[in-house]
Amino acid sequence: MLNKLQTLYRHIIEEERKIPEATGQLSDLLGDIALACKVISLEVNRAGLIDILGMTGEKNVQGEEVKKLDDYANTLLKRIMQMGGHACALCSEEEETFVPIDEVYNDFSHKYIVHFDPLDGSSNIDANISIGTIFSIYKRISTKGPGTIEDCLQPGYRQVAAGYVVYGSSTIMVYTAGKGVHGFTLDPSVGEFLLSYRNMTIPKKSKTYSANEGNYGKWSSGMRKYIDYLKASDGKTGRPYSSRYVGSLVADFHRNLLYGGIFIYPADEKNRNGKLRLMYEANPLAFIVEQAGGRATNGEKRILDIQPDSLHQRTPLFIGSEDDVVQAEKFLLFENGKEL
Repeated sequence: MLNKLQTLYRHIIEEERKIPEATGQLSDLLGDIALACKVISLEVNRAGLIDILGMTGEKNVQGEEVKKLDDYANTLLKRIMQMGGHACALCSEEEETFVPIDEVYNDFSHKYIVHFDPLDGSSNIDANISIGTIFSIYKRISTKGPGTIEDCLQPGYRQVAAGYVVYGSSTIMVYTAGKGVHGFTLDPSVGEFLLSYRNMTIPKKSKTYSANEGNYGKWSSGMRKYIDYLKASDGKTGRPYSSRYVGSLVADFHRNLLYGGIFIYPADEKNRNGKLRLMYEANPLAFIVEQAGGRATNGEKRILDIQPDSLHQRTPLFIGSEDDVVQAEKFLLFENGKEL
């Protein structure tokens, strides 16, 4: 019963007390993100009743049409974190470059960088399919003033916290600060995220894969052989696997985190460097899955070890249960004449 009464902020504060040098800024920043996501959740639930569905008529840096709800979520997250005074730069998947932030309060050193995807999977909102917000937090490298591009282009292993919020039949926030993964469910009656999943771990092996098989003909031969392998019957290895693909990364990832599975978005003939964004999607989820005992790679290299060269860099992504990701890597490496 006590677990159910533990709020997100109380949990963050209790974890912070275990770190003598903690200043409280990270806790407050996570609280700012949670506040924004509560408001976004409210708007998502009312999306069909107010004028927030459809397109704005503009395109984002990716060349994609911007939905009204994307724009709303992006603006809200920026506004709340700018006023919070703990971030020196914000990087949004919706914007071409980062937003440097001057100090808001003189007693804060605003030492954090935040990367975020305001609404992942928003193309599904009209169909009432789960969507989500993904975020990633780094400490700045520079010592003062607004954040710089060098602050924003750090490899994933330097993250100090990461998380996501799923807006579905309930609203759930999952986060890690490098000491395990914890999940919280929003109780609308009190307006608080309450602890519902403590120390989440992903099964080492699963019987489920998530992939957009409409791209099968564009994949490499090694990738096609891997999918064919998963579909073949073999009782000794627990095959065939079941296919579960929503088309919303955060929703597919959350299901696999709970029950086990591998999410696959490889490079293909159209997207030679992959399609998913390293900084806004792959890095935060890779940090979470590793903290939960899983694995995340681009098929050859650990996601968290990739040195980014641009804010909107793309990458192939294989993420989920450790044994399943290793198996996928073996197929891809064998195709290239290598061994794991």
